[in-house]
Amino acid sequence: MIRPARHGDEAAMMTFLSLHAETTMFMRAGLARFGLASSDHPHAAKYWVEDKSGEIVGVFSRSNAGFLNARGEGAIFWQGFHEAMQGQQIAGLNGAADIVKGMRAVLALEDAAYDLNRVEPLYRLDLDQMRDPGPDKIRKPKAEDADLLTRWFRAYHIEALGAADDETLTRVIADRVESTIATGHVRLMIEDGQPVAMTAFNAQLPDMVQIGGVYTPPEARGRGLARRVVAAHLNEVRAEGVKTAILFASGDAACRAYEAIGFERTGEYTLAILSHPVTIGVRI
Repeated sequence: MIRPARHGDEAAMMTFLSLHAETTMFMRAGLARFGLASSDHPHAAKYWVEDKSGEIVGVFSRSNAGFLNARGEGAIFWQGFHEAMQGQQIAGLNGAADIVKGMRAVLALEDAAYDLNRVEPLYRLDLDQMRDPGPDKIRKPKAEDADLLTRWFRAYHIEALGAADDETLTRVIADRVESTIATGHVRLMIEDGQPVAMTAFNAQLPDMVQIGGVYTPPEARGRGLARRVVAAHLNEVRAEGVKTAILFASGDAACRAYEAIGFERTGEYTLAILSHPVTIGVRI
C-alpha cells in the first residue's frame, strides 16, 4: 500500500533510496537535513512510501517548492503516486530519466509547457580515483561578493535552467544570494585576487555530494576553470570523509570538463521545470 511516511520510517527509507544512490540524492539529502518534521523551507518535502508487508519498496516526495522526486515501480506505486498528487501544485520533476518519464505520464504532464525539460548524462566519481588538475585557491563567498553572485546566478539560471529574465527571477536570485552568503555552500575560484569561476553542491551527505551550480563567465571560458574549481571543492570535502561525487552534465563541454578529472557516465537524469506551476487534477 501507499501511505504518508511517518516517524520511524527514516532508516528504512534511507536504506531503500541508497540502493539507487546516484538518482535519489535530492530525497536522501532532504530527508537527512529536514527529516519528516514539518518545515517551511523550500527544500523540505512531504514523503510517501510504498509499504509491502512492513518493507519499504518505493518512495516519492513533493518539496515545498513544488518539485517531485520518486523511486519505485509497478502498478501499486504509480497508482498511489497519482492519487497522492491530486490537488498538489507542481513546479517541476527530476530524477532518473525513466522515472521522470513515468511521473509525467501518470500526471498527464507530457504536453505541459516547460522552461527546461532535458535528459542529461549522469556521472559518478569515486574521489580516490579523481585526477586532480592541480592546486587552486577557492573560498566561500563574502558579503562583498553579492553583486558578482547576483550576475553569475542570473546568467546560470537563464543559461542552464531556462529561466525567464524577469522580476520573478530577480526575487529568486536575491534570496539565493542571501542564502549563499549565509550558508557558505558555494565555492569561488580565485585568480589574481578575483573570482573567476564558481561551483556548489546542491545535495550533500557525509559520504556523497551532488555537484550543481558550476559556472564560468563567458570571458573566462576555454581555460579549464570548471574542472579545476570542481576538483578543488572535491579535494576539500574528500579531506572531510566524502567518498563519492555525482552530477548531471548540461552539455558536451561540461561532459569533457568532468571526464577530464575522472567522472564516468553511469546513466541518464532528467531535470524538468514547468514554465508555470500546474495543479494536478484541475482543468484549465
